[in-house]
Amino acid sequence: MSKRRIEKVAVIGSGIMGSGIACHFANIGVQVLLLDIVPRELTEKEKSKGLSLNDKAVRNRIVNDSLAAAIKSKPAPLYHKDFASRITTGNLEDDISKVKDVDWIIEVVVERLDIKKQVFENIEKYRTPGTLITSNTSGIPIKFMNEGRSEDFRQHFCGTHFFNPPRYLKLFEIIPGPDTKQEVLDFLDGYGEKFLGKTTVIAKDTPAFIGNRIGIYGIQSLFHLVEEMGLTIEEVDKLTGPVIGRPKSATFRTVDVVGLDTLVHVANGIFENVPEDEEHEVFELPDFINSMMDNQWLGSKSGQGFYKKVKKEDGSSEILGLDLKSMEYRKGKRASFPTLELTKSVDKVIDRFKILIGGKDRAAEFYRKNFGGLFAYVSKRIPEITDELYKIDDALKAGFGWENGPFEIWDAVGLEKGLELIKEQGKEPAPWVREMMDSGISNFYTVKDGATYYYDIPSKSHKKVPGQDAFIILDNIRENKQVFKNSGAVIEDLGDGILNVEFQSKMNSIGGDVLAAVNKAIDIAEKDFDGLVIGNQGTNFSVGANIGMIFMMAVEQEYDELNMAVKYFQDSCMRIRYSSIPVVVAPHGMTLGGGCEMTLHADRVVAAAETYIGLVEFGVGVIPGGGGSKEMTLRASDTFEKNDVELNRLQEYFLTIGMAKVATSAYEAYDTGILQHGKDIVVVNRDRQIATAKAVARQMADRGYTKPIQRKDVKVLGKQALGMFLVGTDSMEAGKYISEHDKKIANKLAYVMAGGDLSEPSLVSEQYLLDLEREAFLSLTGERKTLERLEHMIKKGKPLRN
Repeated sequence: MSKRRIEKVAVIGSGIMGSGIACHFANIGVQVLLLDIVPRELTEKEKSKGLSLNDKAVRNRIVNDSLAAAIKSKPAPLYHKDFASRITTGNLEDDISKVKDVDWIIEVVVERLDIKKQVFENIEKYRTPGTLITSNTSGIPIKFMNEGRSEDFRQHFCGTHFFNPPRYLKLFEIIPGPDTKQEVLDFLDGYGEKFLGKTTVIAKDTPAFIGNRIGIYGIQSLFHLVEEMGLTIEEVDKLTGPVIGRPKSATFRTVDVVGLDTLVHVANGIFENVPEDEEHEVFELPDFINSMMDNQWLGSKSGQGFYKKVKKEDGSSEILGLDLKSMEYRKGKRASFPTLELTKSVDKVIDRFKILIGGKDRAAEFYRKNFGGLFAYVSKRIPEITDELYKIDDALKAGFGWENGPFEIWDAVGLEKGLELIKEQGKEPAPWVREMMDSGISNFYTVKDGATYYYDIPSKSHKKVPGQDAFIILDNIRENKQVFKNSGAVIEDLGDGILNVEFQSKMNSIGGDVLAAVNKAIDIAEKDFDGLVIGNQGTNFSVGANIGMIFMMAVEQEYDELNMAVKYFQDSCMRIRYSSIPVVVAPHGMTLGGGCEMTLHADRVVAAAETYIGLVEFGVGVIPGGGGSKEMTLRASDTFEKNDVELNRLQEYFLTIGMAKVATSAYEAYDTGILQHGKDIVVVNRDRQIATAKAVARQMADRGYTKPIQRKDVKVLGKQALGMFLVGTDSMEAGKYISEHDKKIANKLAYVMAGGDLSEPSLVSEQYLLDLEREAFLSLTGERKTLERLEHMIKKGKPLRN
């Protein structure tokens, strides 16, 4: 059988989900045909233009308007605006025959079985046998949808449930139909992970599948717990946010963003379709939800939900919270609990759960009730919704943004303690849990040889979680593969002659310890290894240099120490580039300031697609001082082709720093000059990033890596460029676009990127530019306005972000 490849897909239905799915396929380089229905009436605008229902612009209006709205939406569904060209639009009457040429057809129409069956009947007239055909249903049983279809259709048909927004939420549920071929399931499982960057979970054809069944149970149980304990919405959002590894929007803010009507639709569907569920009543909507639905308080889409933004008399904005007893909006209430204070010094979320359930206040009571109910519920969903417990954890982490799944949390508090919490709630776990404990097994998960194993219920033993071979999980190897450790970073042996430096400072900020670890890793690698990766698996690669340390030195006017610290950063970045082994940097998430500067000096970059990278030092009142200003000058110089465009090219790089531009994906970072075509690569699935970076470093070493020679041929334009920049900053200040202090920062940057006030264009060394950069950086740290900005950021709780 020939190998299945996906080059073209058809997406049927261009609503929010359909357009989002189309955009994500475009993100990975697939050609997309996006189809929707033909309008039955003209708009007033179309009438004024003299158009008829037969005009193509009218017939494709629904699909074109939907796609245009999706592309404009925030957060952006595309990695890069140019990727929209990979999507062709059409309608279900004129263009349905084109599905014969695609490799995969995805149905994303309204959640009504009768309409879906009509669509499938129409598709089957044109579909080429063997073509994948799937539905993005969020709950309609797959077995009902393929009734009356041909054998080939049924064999290649299943559910593929993306979570919204498809670019950002990683869960991809695959739901087999009664006749789905195993080869189809295996292909989609692999394709979702490798190409779409998803966590793929094969689920059973049960109501709401895995993610929504457990996720909605979690939200609904919170709604009832709020009523029972008399908690405010602010208190619940404080308790169910980042402190337990959940998104900042926590519970009620998330519902406002998603839309209360969406949640209610899914909850009602579960309530109606799982009458035998032992927690059936949990899915019944509490009175306050019904009142909000009656009032159409749906969240952001209706202007108010659990929270409401209002304008005060002075013109400023204020966020009001809904009192769930009176159903009236009132001023926001601050929430604080002694138990939460105890976790502030605990960086790892997984280590907080024991503390959270052990407190004496209402927060601890809340957690005991919440986790007790959750543990009982998930244990009883096996084997109903899945046979493997790890799939439940994967679904909650990838679909709802939980850092740890229910069984991982249960492991963290301890098996017996979890059973105690269940008993306190008057509930019982599934029998298999006690059988597991009675057999002497006390953990749902264990780690062996760097791989994660899960408790397999039928065999009553731990089995390896499948699909890990393409990944390197640093949490699993750190203990046994550690080569060196200090307070800021760990050096690990990735195997095959490649080391890794993993930042472990707060928010992965870069201070002296991190830089010491980078230099130590290069020392070790040059002596005993073949290459080095600088990468971690935290939420963000690095939010930048530790500006709290910079602030203290500047306040104390310890300029010699500050000069040495900045030079150490510069020297470390230069050592990354000019060592005798290949160094690959693997940025992801926020990669700002110093994190970006480190990336700029890599031999090669393996960036996660979701990398938000930029030199943002202007916001703090300084210029990039760790080699960033030098490097952007060098990169501008490398693009110089003709004299008449050299100033323009330099200005582009100047503005990248001066406007503190942050790329909102790795692909956008090519536009800002931070990533380089033909050298740096992007991986869609972050789970593969460290393994890919290791492979790149290994490949570079195998090809024969020679230490580069420091550059002395950087072309700078001297007074010609400096004059242009100074005129520009003068006019910007005169037009009140920038402040006097902003102008001072910009002029300092201009001086560096022009190469000083040289009388004519010249070739200079990297070290020459680094010295100019460091001098400018130090002079700005002595400015009162800069110190005020630094102090403001520290007071705002952002001491580590530059």
